[in-house]
Amino acid sequence: MVDLVGQHAKIQSELDEAIGRVMATGAFVKGPEVAAFAEELAEFTGSKHVIPCGNGTDALQIALMALGIGPGDEVITTGFTFISTVEVVALMGAKPVLVDVHRDTFTIDPEQVRTALTPQTKAIVPVHLFGQMADMDALMDISETSGVPIIEDNAQAIGAAWCGNTNRHGQSGTFGLMGTTSFFPSKNLGCMGDGGAIVTSDDAVATRCKQIANHGMVKQYHHDVVGINSRLDGLQAAILRVKLKHLRGYLSARQAAAARYDALLEGCAGLHIPAREQRSSHVFHQYTLKIGGGRRDALRTHLAEHGIPSGIYYPVPGHAQQAFSHFQYNPDTYTVSAELARTVLSLPMHTELTEEQQQFISDVIIKFID
Repeated sequence: MVDLVGQHAKIQSELDEAIGRVMATGAFVKGPEVAAFAEELAEFTGSKHVIPCGNGTDALQIALMALGIGPGDEVITTGFTFISTVEVVALMGAKPVLVDVHRDTFTIDPEQVRTALTPQTKAIVPVHLFGQMADMDALMDISETSGVPIIEDNAQAIGAAWCGNTNRHGQSGTFGLMGTTSFFPSKNLGCMGDGGAIVTSDDAVATRCKQIANHGMVKQYHHDVVGINSRLDGLQAAILRVKLKHLRGYLSARQAAAARYDALLEGCAGLHIPAREQRSSHVFHQYTLKIGGGRRDALRTHLAEHGIPSGIYYPVPGHAQQAFSHFQYNPDTYTVSAELARTVLSLPMHTELTEEQQQFISDVIIKFID
């Protein structure tokens, strides 16, 4: 599904130099590499502040903690995503209020968000799934009208751009009060371990997030709030600084690979190539098909028999997870999420895909479909 070995081989000398810098200084926790990466990522995104942390799940939790979210509060999000988006809300003792997604783009349905608002709603968390952004025009309208802040889950779409309303354009993760991201190795900007970050242009929120991520401290050994220990280490920051310089090229390579898949698979009966939100660029963390006729699992088996990996993201939506059964979600409310769980299939997608590999993958799919 990914080829990190091939990607890293092309920048091996840069990575060696970066790792060597950290080894020479011994600054393995915090230190100059982490500070420099935060500044460089802020410049890349056009945001004022970047607060590095231990992973993408921590980033979401810190963002919720910064808003003081806890028992009795509600957070609106979607269950058609990785578990962490819903999990952190439950960890805070709040209620995840799940709404359905659009059938074509897989992103949260703003009209359902609007309907789900209550006096207890303290945040809206849209997920920029598979590499393209949710409808930020509609979601920002809802936020501005209701006063409920948005935390963008940007773990899969770093570098995507929105160009909708003339007053709303910019990079994913920079529209809401906060954006969170993950640097898990398979992400479009990935490190060689775990890492994450919160992005914000609000000075007070940035200070709060930094404090929470550092045991609730601003002054050493003075803990003004209950925090957590969540840090991006120096080695990962140095690696991310190298890869950030190549990120534009990585995104272009993914987009080119997606365009090749489109051309090769267009017109296959019962197969739907990924839809594009016209106001958002798509950076293709995943290239996700929909397979009709109840044939998704059979196609996945067929691909595996030919040595081709594939992924189902996500086979069990949040509303159907045992961990959240006490919230008693009504399955009739999530018909699109349930349908997608039965029909989606993601193909290999990474920066090192060749035309020959994609031709082979497509030929195997077409043979099955025919």
